[in-house]
Amino acid sequence: MDTALEILDPLVFDKAYAYLFPGPSVACDAVRAASWSTSSLLDAVAAHNATVKIATSAVDSCVVSFLPRDDIRRQCASILFVAGVGAAAMYFIFAAFSYYLIFDRRLEYHPRFLKNQVRQEILSSLWAIPVIDLLSLPFFLAEVRGHSLLYSRIDEYGWTWLFVSTLIYMVFNDFFIYWIHRLEHHPSIYKYVHKPHHKWIVPTPWAAIAFHPVDGFLQSTPYHIFVFICPMHKYLYAVLFILVQLWTVFIHDGDMITGTWTEKFINSPAHHTLHHMYFTCNYGQYFTWADNYFDSHREPRPDLDPIHDALRVMREKGLIDEKGNNIPQKKKSD
Repeated sequence: MDTALEILDPLVFDKAYAYLFPGPSVACDAVRAASWSTSSLLDAVAAHNATVKIATSAVDSCVVSFLPRDDIRRQCASILFVAGVGAAAMYFIFAAFSYYLIFDRRLEYHPRFLKNQVRQEILSSLWAIPVIDLLSLPFFLAEVRGHSLLYSRIDEYGWTWLFVSTLIYMVFNDFFIYWIHRLEHHPSIYKYVHKPHHKWIVPTPWAAIAFHPVDGFLQSTPYHIFVFICPMHKYLYAVLFILVQLWTVFIHDGDMITGTWTEKFINSPAHHTLHHMYFTCNYGQYFTWADNYFDSHREPRPDLDPIHDALRVMREKGLIDEKGNNIPQKKKSD
C-alpha cells in the first residue's frame, strides 16, 4: 500500500486534500520539493512567512492541505480509497476478461446454476470489498507507517533474496490459506463464515471474491502478516498482491482441463471447480501439495466435469443435438 501512496500522493492526493481540506499558503517551489510530512509542512510555512515579510515583490504562493502525508487520518482515508477502488477495478477487469473470453457459458445451463447468479455474485462481491478493506486497514496502515519489513532498495538484500523471498511468500501463503480454508469448513464455523461462498455450486469468475467479508479477510491475512515477519521488496510485494487477485479469478473460471502434468502440482481451476461441487476437497490456493499431504486431494477427471450435466439440460431443452451442435431456434413472433 505504501507503493500506491508513494505514486498517488504527488499525482492526485496532494491536490485533492489541499482542495478538500485547505491549509496554509507556502511557496510553490517548496510544494514541488517537499515530502509533506508534518515537520516539512511546518518548516515550509515558517520559511514562507519569513519570505513574505522581507519580500519586495509578490511571492508565488500555493495552498496546501492541513493534512500532511504522514497524518494518520489522511493515510486511513487514502488507504480505504485506494484499496476499495483498486480492488473493484481489478475485480471487474479480471472477472470480465475471464467470463467473456474463457468461461464456458454453457455451464449456466447446469441444474445447480442459480437464477440471476452472475448478478448475485457481483452484488455479493461489491458488498464484500469495502468491508474487507476496512478489516484490512490496520495491516495497510502499519505498512504505510513503516512498521513492516518491506524495503525499497534491492541491494539491501540482493537479487538472490528477491527470488528466495518470492518462493517463501508463496509456500507460506499456500500453507496457511489451506488451513484457514479447511477450518472454515468445520461445521461450527462453516455456516457463519464460508457458506455464502459455496452458494455458488457452479461458480463463474464473478464469484472470485463473492465472500462473506470475514471469510475474505481471513483468507487474506497470510499475505498481510508475511511482510511483518519476512523482509520483502515493496514493489515485488505489490506485483504479487495484484497477481493474487488475478489467480483468485482464474481458479473460478470453471475450466476443467485435465490430463496435463501440471495438475499434479498446481491447484488449477479444475481442482477448485471440484471444491465448489464436492466441498470437502482441494482446499489449496496455488499448489496441491498440502491437499495431497493432508489427504484432501481429489483428482480432476473428465467424467467429473460439470459441463456434462449442463449439456444434458441443453439437450432436454432442444438447444443442442446429441453431438453437442447448436440447434437453430425459432424466433418468437411479435
